[in-house]
Amino acid sequence: MRASYLLPILVFAALAAALGYGLTLKPREIPSALIDKPVPDFALPPVEGRNAGLSSGDLKTGAPSLVNVFASWCGPCRTEHPLLMDIAKSGVVALHGLNYKDKPEAAAAFLRSLGDPYGRTGADRDGRVGIEWGVYGVPETFVVDGAGRIVLKHVGPLTQEALDKTILPKLAELKR
Repeated sequence: MRASYLLPILVFAALAAALGYGLTLKPREIPSALIDKPVPDFALPPVEGRNAGLSSGDLKTGAPSLVNVFASWCGPCRTEHPLLMDIAKSGVVALHGLNYKDKPEAAAAFLRSLGDPYGRTGADRDGRVGIEWGVYGVPETFVVDGAGRIVLKHVGPLTQEALDKTILPKLAELKR
C-alpha cells in the first residue's frame, strides 16, 4: 500500500479524535483564575431606587454569600430569576446582585417587575468590576466564603440541578 493513501486516513483519525475529545468537555465549567482568591477590591453604587450598593467589604462578613451577575437585557437572567427569588425567600444564604453594563432605569424596572431577591445590588455600569471578577457574560453566579474568597463560579443561568448538586453542597461545606 502506498504511503499517500495513508495520509488522508491518518488526518481523518486525528481530526475524529480531537472532535471526540471536544465532546467530553463541559462548556459550563469554565475555569476561573480567581477560585480560592480574594474577591477583587471594589465599591459599586446601588442600582437606581435601591439603598445598598455592593463592595468587597460587604462580602467579608464571616458567612458565605452568593453574588449573581445579571442585566435587564439578558434573557437567561429572566429565566433564572424565579430561582433567585426562592433562594432569597429561603434565607439559606445572603444573595447579592452585580448589575452588569445596564442602564440605570432599565435595571430598576427589571427588579421592580420581577422582584428584588438581592440584599445588596451594585451597579457596574461600565463593566469594569465584572471584568475584574472574570465575568465572561451574564448571568454568572459566584459562591464567596465568609472571608471574601471566591470558591465557586457558575456560568450561565442557575438551574435547580446546579443549585442542588453544586452550589448548596458548597455552601454546606463552607458553613461547617
